[in-house]
Amino acid sequence: MFTPSSDDVRRFFCEAFRKQRAGDILSPMDAIAVDWIAEHPEYADVLTDVDAALARNYSVEGGEANPFLHLSMHLSIAEQVSVDQPRGIRDACNALTARLGQHDAHHQIMECLGEMIWTSQRAGLPPDADAYVECVHKR
Repeated sequence: MFTPSSDDVRRFFCEAFRKQRAGDILSPMDAIAVDWIAEHPEYADVLTDVDAALARNYSVEGGEANPFLHLSMHLSIAEQVSVDQPRGIRDACNALTARLGQHDAHHQIMECLGEMIWTSQRAGLPPDADAYVECVHKR
């Protein structure tokens, strides 16, 4: 299993954005990433400078959202939906998307994903996929 570092993730998004702007060939994952980047034009400046992106610290205390975490969550949700893992996430996402649109649905799902991860880490237990999907259904 591949476990990218935060620097790897930042380089990936910056490189995908660079390729898209240069008209270079995109990998399938690059293409998904740039679609989500396009939904967040406020991140363009951050993505144009790899060195600054690697050096920047996004702290909860600073009250600043981490664009790389945000984009990574979009990618994670897109992957989960594409393979329906955890089981039921595709139907739950599709129902939410029909009501809110894809982007807003993803933001609602992010809340559930974050809650599942936080609960898992706090309790020292594996993530509860059923609770996650149920959370999405409730939204």
